[in-house]
Amino acid sequence: MLSQDIVREATRLTRAGRLAEATMLLQRMLRDGSAPTPESRRAPQARHPRLDPLTIEATADVVEEPEASQISPSSAQGRRRSSPLDVMQDFSGLGLRGPIGRTPPSTSDIAPEGTRFIAGTFSNAAGSRTYKLFIPSRCHGRRLPLIVMLHGCTQSPDDFATGTRMNFLAEEQNCFVVYPEQPSGANHSKCWNWFRTGDQRRGGGEPSMIAGITRQIMRDHAIDPKRVYVAGLSAGGAAAAIMGATYSDLYAAVGIHSGLACGAASDLPSAFVAMRQGGGSRAIPNGKNSVPTIVFHGNRDTTVHPKNGDQIIEQSAGAMRPTTKVLRGRVPDGHAYTRAVLTDGAGRVISEHWTIDGGGHAWSGGSPAGSYTDPHGPDATREMLRFFLEHSLGG
Repeated sequence: MLSQDIVREATRLTRAGRLAEATMLLQRMLRDGSAPTPESRRAPQARHPRLDPLTIEATADVVEEPEASQISPSSAQGRRRSSPLDVMQDFSGLGLRGPIGRTPPSTSDIAPEGTRFIAGTFSNAAGSRTYKLFIPSRCHGRRLPLIVMLHGCTQSPDDFATGTRMNFLAEEQNCFVVYPEQPSGANHSKCWNWFRTGDQRRGGGEPSMIAGITRQIMRDHAIDPKRVYVAGLSAGGAAAAIMGATYSDLYAAVGIHSGLACGAASDLPSAFVAMRQGGGSRAIPNGKNSVPTIVFHGNRDTTVHPKNGDQIIEQSAGAMRPTTKVLRGRVPDGHAYTRAVLTDGAGRVISEHWTIDGGGHAWSGGSPAGSYTDPHGPDATREMLRFFLEHSLGG
């Protein structure tokens, strides 16, 4: 059976509610390119427990190893190269690896001394989400930028803040940072549900809650409405792409690390395919304007195919025909990288695409005190924040 036929059949099974059979079919396809025979699919089936939503990352995929003193427990567990099948397991979380069981990060790893990191809650018709808000020490006297950070699967706001060190950079640059939290009740592995059509639309589902948290922070604190940004890792990166596509009037720029384009998948079968070989490149749904976008992706990411980074850049350019300038560099004792800078006809930078040579599925330049990080750089946090502060709504 050809791969497109397998996907078509898996889609049919999913729509019929036969999720276990659809999962088996796709797993077999990803493992060895074959599929169960019609006879095997007709074999008596045991009763299955409820299948949880798709897990995009249950283990880090760091290809080049840090020094022994820098290895975090999660990266030590997840160093072997893995496939989407490995990290998604049976969607029940029974095979989940990574930050579960890790020692919680210390306060000194989460935020600088003299700043605040406080909890909050937002609710609307779509549901309720908690969040953690970083307040810099010099927040009085003028309106400041706000960065919305969307964590990856199995992570928490504290863990994501620790791994990215965004709070430390935000203190330097005098920015607020908010970390919405996806609960296990919404997704067993705490993944943002980027592949569901109901969570890819303005005004409903998870996008409405993320936008609602953003606006609540803007009401409660002195935020510059022209300098609000959104970023994320993996499933959170895919969610950030959705936010940029559906709320281009709210966010001035988007940062996506190891993620997928908005609309790359619409259900479970297409999510498998998008992660394995890249999703479809579509026009931005519900979006009126393209949002400046910076992308980081390792060229040896075996969890989310690097082609997805190309598709994010293509989607963000829309109908424009940008000019591309390619720069190459290397982090001392770390990864080499290629940085493609795209500019419009007026010479304004509309996107940057950082391809990390030898990088896997982990936050580039992150701290080993957090999960899913690669200390060998380049520093994605610093470069994202630099890119963000170069852009403003209407600017």
